[in-house]
Amino acid sequence: MSTRLIEVAPDHETAQGAGRVMVMSTVAFTLMFAVWLMFGILGVPIQQEFGLTDVQLSWVSAMAVLNGSMWRLPAGIIADRIGGRKVTLFLLFATAIPAYLVSFAQSYAWLLVLAFGVGFAGNLFSVGVAWDSAWFGKDRKGLALGVFGAGNVGASVTKLIGPGIIAATAGSTFAFGIQGGWRLIPVIYAVLLVIVGVLTWVIVPRVDRAPGASRPVRETLIPLKQLRVWRFSLYYVAVFGAYVALSAWLPKYYVDNFQVDLATAGLLTATFIFPASLLRPLGGWLSDRWGARTVMYLTFGLMLATSGLLMMPNGHLSIAHADGTFTEHLPYHMQLPWFVVLVFLLGCAMGVGKAAVYKHIPEYFPDNVGSVGGLVGMFGGLGGFFLPPLFAYTKAAFGFPTSTFFVIFVLVAVCATWMHVTIHRMMTQATPATAGLIEPELEAAS
Repeated sequence: MSTRLIEVAPDHETAQGAGRVMVMSTVAFTLMFAVWLMFGILGVPIQQEFGLTDVQLSWVSAMAVLNGSMWRLPAGIIADRIGGRKVTLFLLFATAIPAYLVSFAQSYAWLLVLAFGVGFAGNLFSVGVAWDSAWFGKDRKGLALGVFGAGNVGASVTKLIGPGIIAATAGSTFAFGIQGGWRLIPVIYAVLLVIVGVLTWVIVPRVDRAPGASRPVRETLIPLKQLRVWRFSLYYVAVFGAYVALSAWLPKYYVDNFQVDLATAGLLTATFIFPASLLRPLGGWLSDRWGARTVMYLTFGLMLATSGLLMMPNGHLSIAHADGTFTEHLPYHMQLPWFVVLVFLLGCAMGVGKAAVYKHIPEYFPDNVGSVGGLVGMFGGLGGFFLPPLFAYTKAAFGFPTSTFFVIFVLVAVCATWMHVTIHRMMTQATPATAGLIEPELEAAS
């Protein structure tokens, strides 16, 4: 079946199938995202039990993010060729095994190995993008992908339920030698992965759509030669990679810098995760209505403003006088309420921006959503892999924790500059009569 036929407005039966695909792909993605980023909360008690440094702890989360990123390109291509249903089922059941074994880790080395195995969960994103794109027409892709992408909210699940379960079960022992505390969370997730896998197998249509089934793999990779694809990938590092990194990093940031307990840190982190996830459908709708380019300008503008304020270190200016005395001026200290508000706004920008980036892909590459979406998702995930260690190293190098947001500010500034320069070049090359063309026609000039 050709992609053109897939994008024809569906009949009643096909519409029901599309709805079931979107619901179950979103449920599966939400759970897999929770599993993928569970070390954001588990990391605090893990660090205490194993005596890890901040840098060592950052690599536990980073290993999960790495494996959840590096296979996104082939996973997206495979989903296009054999259908998203098969690949989704495989990832759900395969991830359940290392998730269960995390509960029995007894050394830092094993934690790294098992965290890497759990990382398979992150690759479901490119699979779901290809799967949903195959079932929805062009006029509804932005909203459909936005709803699916809202499964990012799974990152908040462990933040909300984890501290309570850890505190209530610490020191307990259950059947099969399963320990309470942080070790119980991975077991719960392993069971849920199997349950959702069975439900997906039962609910979604057995006859799947595979728009790339008859196309050579080499043909699906041709669009990756275009500079535009790599530009979109960098955008996704800023709006998704930084989101993944902060989702894992913020609980510890709150505990270390605002002296709150783990449960409170989890709740405060959720105020970042919820808008960064649940606003994704809004970002898809706005992109359908106004164009992804306009939404990206709003996204980068808000991210620069919020990260610019968040990166300012606490302190004051000291002026040395001729008599050898010092006076302090312009004291600055970020209070917790203002920090939470700014991080919330940063999450809003990321939530809208993630959908805007992916709105470009089926628009410009309708026959290669799996490969292009996989590459963009891979680089976004790799951003989530590199950024947490970079946060730790910059903090160790400069001595102040707000360097975390300095890293994000620089990244967004590079993205915004590249985007604006590209668009300015397109506009100046076009005549005034064509300057108002719709976004796809303008982008074709890049």
